[in-house]
Amino acid sequence: MNKLAIWSWLSRLFHSFSLKQRIWFTFVIFITVGLVATGSIAYLIASKEIQRNAMQSSQDTVNQSAQIVNERLKNIGTAVRALMFSDAFKQLMKDVQNKDNSSYYKSLTALQYVFNQVKFNDSMIDSILIATPIGDFYPTSSARNISNSFFESDMFNQFQLLKRGFWSTGHVDPFFTGKQRVLSLVAEGVSEDSYMQNESTNVYVVINVKEDDLRDLFMDNLSDPNKHYYFVDSQGADINYSERIQDNGFIQRPDFVKQLTNDSKGSFFFEDKDRNNYLVNYARLDIKEDWMIVGVQVKDKLLAKLNGIKQATMLVTIGFVLVSLLITNNLTLLLLKPLYRLQKLMKRVEENDLEVRFESAYKDEVSQVGFRFNRMLDEIKQLIADVTNRERDKRKAEIKALTAQMDPHFFYNTLNTIYCKSVLGENEDVNEMILALSNMFQLSLSGGRDLIPLADELDHVRQYLAIQQRSYENLFVCRMEVEPELNACLVPKIIIQPLIENSILHGFKDMKSGGEIQLTARTDGEWLHIMVEDNGLGLIPDKLLQSMMHPTTSKHGYALRNIYTRLELYYGTEQRMEITTNEWGGARIELWLPRYETEEDFHGPTN
Repeated sequence: MNKLAIWSWLSRLFHSFSLKQRIWFTFVIFITVGLVATGSIAYLIASKEIQRNAMQSSQDTVNQSAQIVNERLKNIGTAVRALMFSDAFKQLMKDVQNKDNSSYYKSLTALQYVFNQVKFNDSMIDSILIATPIGDFYPTSSARNISNSFFESDMFNQFQLLKRGFWSTGHVDPFFTGKQRVLSLVAEGVSEDSYMQNESTNVYVVINVKEDDLRDLFMDNLSDPNKHYYFVDSQGADINYSERIQDNGFIQRPDFVKQLTNDSKGSFFFEDKDRNNYLVNYARLDIKEDWMIVGVQVKDKLLAKLNGIKQATMLVTIGFVLVSLLITNNLTLLLLKPLYRLQKLMKRVEENDLEVRFESAYKDEVSQVGFRFNRMLDEIKQLIADVTNRERDKRKAEIKALTAQMDPHFFYNTLNTIYCKSVLGENEDVNEMILALSNMFQLSLSGGRDLIPLADELDHVRQYLAIQQRSYENLFVCRMEVEPELNACLVPKIIIQPLIENSILHGFKDMKSGGEIQLTARTDGEWLHIMVEDNGLGLIPDKLLQSMMHPTTSKHGYALRNIYTRLELYYGTEQRMEITTNEWGGARIELWLPRYETEEDFHGPTN
């Protein structure tokens, strides 16, 4: 049962109520609606306030976590700069500048204290690598994977592309054994000379930060079990590995990533493919704007505190509705008592007693209705006479319309053909032509309707073709291609038959046989596209259009002009008619009409 049917049923039910029941029902409805509206507004206000507080709280948490991670990563960057200011590193840079590798082990030993100091100051650092043209330098406590050179790694290529230091996302450490998952800070080593001359030293410092420690760092501050937090880049890819990245499955969806704007922080609501709603908060890191911490929580859990308000509102509403049932019943009896007498008079009118009259000494609203009831009775007799006259005029107009729709010339030729065939004893053709002509009359009448289904219009065309194919034997054939779903579309009656008639009378007038007519009806977007095409003599579109726009007494183009004018009257500018002549001969007439299936959908012409 669709919405229209349900609404119709409710409307009939309401109209079947007595006035007392309707007033009683109206009171109850208004009270109920008022209470529900009040409760709903209160609920919405509370909901928005709780949402605002929750969003702010969640945003503060995400901001704090982002700040903690940002500060920690900044400290690691500071540690790199401290390493470069050490005497051991400065000596190393001199050796590199002089291309002297004879002091390799001396520099390696001198750097061990610096390495240990850096790792001691920040326990998140897993390993350190200084890659130079004279060799790699690293803590001797770390096992170097000598098969992987920094200068052949993706990190080196990325640095050459960016021309600056950068943080890489989580990966397996390729430079040391143990397959530890790390995030790497890659920076170019600098010396006083290279800094002043702004030239590359070809020395690179790689600081590997343990991924687990970094994840624990920002997760220690995020303990709410109803929220999920992710450390991702602007495309939703995880910076450090986290199994929880699969919990919701939408972090990397384009429509989700699109809402992670370029702002440093923000929040929004998101609906996943299962129509679950989430509150999303995010905050970018200052040290790398492409990285951010994202917090996600289910919206329903966010609003769980509103259940108490909702239940209280429902209980209050039910209580007031029960009270209103008792009060409104007595109130309606008091209000409707003056109407009962008028109701009795109306029942007598229902029994065709039009002589009754309402009398009252009061001038209240009920009395005013009664006096108007009296005037209505006085007018009913006149209205009955008017309706009778209008019905008679309507029947006359329908007869005139039927007569006007028939082409006398076609009617004369058809009767003449029927007569000739009857003389020749072709009784079967005579019977079929008479039946087709009768059906044409019936379809033309169409119950007085101006708009008829396309299927009925096509039946009218078939009856016309049945007559013409017996009047002009072997002259032509007609094929129809109609999309079945278009049969219910409404079109002006007798709109296609004149197009067929135009092809037969004008297109094939110098032909004895071989005529072909193609009738097509199909969907063209929001339009019903009707096309009639023949292989006859063709038309001169400009001349025909001139005849249609400036009608004369000539019959040339009369049928097409009739169609053009009727389409303008029905649809205004919301239609199109095109007439073309094919290169190989023949004419094509196309109509584009709005698609309507009920007369309620038709709103008249559009200018």
